[in-house]
Amino acid sequence: MIAKADYEAKTIYEIDYDKLKRDGIKVIAFDLDSTVMKSKSGTFSEETLKLFDNLKKDFSLLIISNNHNLEYIAKAANQIDFPVLANAKKPRTSVSKQFLKDNGINHKEMVMVGDRPLTDILFGKFLGCKTILVDSINWYEEKPIVRFARGLERIVS
Repeated sequence: MIAKADYEAKTIYEIDYDKLKRDGIKVIAFDLDSTVMKSKSGTFSEETLKLFDNLKKDFSLLIISNNHNLEYIAKAANQIDFPVLANAKKPRTSVSKQFLKDNGINHKEMVMVGDRPLTDILFGKFLGCKTILVDSINWYEEKPIVRFARGLERIVS
């Protein structure tokens, strides 16, 4: 299965970041909506911001999002001090490859963290980096139909 992640964790808070460091990962790329931020909220939780602060001691961070609402992306970007790439068109890699090149990021030292196998994980596979599939950051609040669709996507990917 091409969209099978290298690692899985319930949420971003349960990822074994020490293992990533031991494995030579230097850059963590996160999807935005539902991965590090409640979908369409535009605001990071305090818990997520604390996680970012801790991770920046050992890793470079970036966000790669398909969201193309520039006002929304700017609102998210203003809360953090690392790059946010919008309108990435995942799973395609052309936009992101240029961004990584321009910022001196080696995809072999990067892991892509996301909640969607057919966009985030497939993107990471096409790019040639490690991947981590997580559940939605607010999985416990999602409607049953959304949970069903997420489960179905994981089965077919």
